[in-house]
Amino acid sequence: MSQKMPAAVHYDHKDGAVELRDVRVPTIGKEDALLEVRSVSVCGSDVHMWRDKLGHKPRVPVILGHEFSGVVAQAGKRVQGFKEGDRVASETAAEICGICILCRTGQYNLCPQRKGFGHYADGAMTQFVKVPARCLHHLPDGLPFRKSALLEPSCVAYQCTAVNTRIRPGDFVVVLGPGPIGLLALQVARLQGALKVFVSGVGEDAPRLDIAVRRLGADRGINTSLEDPVEAVKSFGDGLGADVVIDAVGISETLRQSIAMVRPGGQITKVGWGPAPVGFSLDPLVAKGATLQGSFSHNYGTWERVIQLVTDGKINVEPLISRVAPLEGWHEAFSKMEERVEVKAVLTPNGPI
Repeated sequence: MSQKMPAAVHYDHKDGAVELRDVRVPTIGKEDALLEVRSVSVCGSDVHMWRDKLGHKPRVPVILGHEFSGVVAQAGKRVQGFKEGDRVASETAAEICGICILCRTGQYNLCPQRKGFGHYADGAMTQFVKVPARCLHHLPDGLPFRKSALLEPSCVAYQCTAVNTRIRPGDFVVVLGPGPIGLLALQVARLQGALKVFVSGVGEDAPRLDIAVRRLGADRGINTSLEDPVEAVKSFGDGLGADVVIDAVGISETLRQSIAMVRPGGQITKVGWGPAPVGFSLDPLVAKGATLQGSFSHNYGTWERVIQLVTDGKINVEPLISRVAPLEGWHEAFSKMEERVEVKAVLTPNGPI
């Protein structure tokens, strides 16, 4: 094995500060595995880091990539349950304290000391990545690497829609934002028994709204450049609004829309990020007695369920995969996702999959 490898490195807090660099292959500890990366998908946060538009400042330099799968190339001496050659996917919590009440009760995704791959710990947009064995999950033989790269965003959507949100059979659900998380949340809402699911997006999202309706079972796509999303939602049913709103965008305007379109006593779950201040009154939320909550990341139980759901096709990730490209094609992949021409790009640092 060569001691050097190419990696997509975010090296400064400024626009465009990502480049391919030669870096050292990491050395693993006794409880780690060295993973040969076979697939890593591009997240919207990767694009935001490239454009210096995140609401927080990640570590620099850092190797990007937190949605990945591969093959165990080496296992530490204390690793149990995984061996060289195993096909695996990884969770994103590269570092946790392991001793706080959240870690001890399985909510390590909320550990105050958590550090995620590709943000505060080196990620997988490279050929090899060091991963704590506690993050690993075995992949079924029937799940190809091109799809397993999308397990992580599928877990984000499942945690948001099935764990942190209560959707009952017959509910009316609205998903704001037809990005990868929104399109996956749409599918989980269907699995939860939602009667109707609307998906809303801006004009540039038209191709993604088409995927939502034509391929993933949304009942309606709302183009906010052509119609008012609040009026569109309230035109359905009894006119009181949606039982559940999933905000997969995260900006102030979509939060305002969420509060306006949720029915009295309904739920809003915000999974999208947005650094801008709110700038409007939250009194309508109080008047409606609605619930507003956040959802962040995922944990072990979610992963095990989602792996089976994706393998069985109950969560269909294939329509989201717009391109599969070598690591050297990262720039075009980022650009196409930024332009919303494509939904999801999968990079293959160790060659075709």
